[in-house]
Amino acid sequence: MAENINYKELKAGGFMSQVQKGYGSLRLAVIGGNLDTKALKVVAEVADKYGNGYVHMTSRQGIEIPFINVNDLAEVKKELEKGGVSAGVCGPRVRTITACQGIKVCPSGCIDTYTLAKELNDRYFGRELPHKFKFGVTGCQNNCLKAEENDVGIKGGMTVTYKEDDCISCGVCIKACRENALKMVDDKVEIDRDLCTYCARCVKSCPTDAWEGEAGYIVSFGGTFGNKIHKAKEYLPIIRDKETLFKVTDAAIDYFEANANKSERFRATLERIGEEGLKEALNKAYQG
Repeated sequence: MAENINYKELKAGGFMSQVQKGYGSLRLAVIGGNLDTKALKVVAEVADKYGNGYVHMTSRQGIEIPFINVNDLAEVKKELEKGGVSAGVCGPRVRTITACQGIKVCPSGCIDTYTLAKELNDRYFGRELPHKFKFGVTGCQNNCLKAEENDVGIKGGMTVTYKEDDCISCGVCIKACRENALKMVDDKVEIDRDLCTYCARCVKSCPTDAWEGEAGYIVSFGGTFGNKIHKAKEYLPIIRDKETLFKVTDAAIDYFEANANKSERFRATLERIGEEGLKEALNKAYQG
């Protein structure tokens, strides 16, 4: 029976063939790295019943269940759905969005990463493209999610404002700043905007709230990590609102779809045709 199965089609739905004939590893859609306990219980039950009693945790926050017999796949997916779990995707399409825990959990976070990951997932997940396309969302400059390894990476940051009247000249913010962007002059803190990376460590460390932060999104484009490694580049200023952010991400993915050759990653497209066209499309989206 397995001989007549379209494995290419199954791979598009997250089922990857194994060395063992007739078996595969089923990739699950784990948005932003989060699964509730109900989902985890169902995944464990399915792995026990249909797999070899274990799961594989991927480098992109995913879960895969190996040793699924291809003839059991339909039943496996039905049982997973009972716990609110669906399959991921493989091949030339937008992959599940990854994210760190962000401002809702992490003291360093500047943005709500998980909510943004869900919104991006709803907007793009599974979209057919010339090659795979990855988004990564990280909450701050600590960059735990390694945003620049993605085709589009989004990093949280804050533009900061100094409130001199609330400052007690303690110097805590200066010690907290890793970029040496702050210095004390005549009992007042001065900031070098060219050195500031929007990390907001001054905001989070100040005991008197003399620093105020306005959150935003730092977006990078064209990263890869695998056979070829390339750090994604930032072409735009920090973005203040999601409406503009989504216009920019729409522009990036549309540009890739329109200009990439089949089986060509975003970075390879930019290397082949240059970056000016993308910059123009991004700036047009950014300007609204």
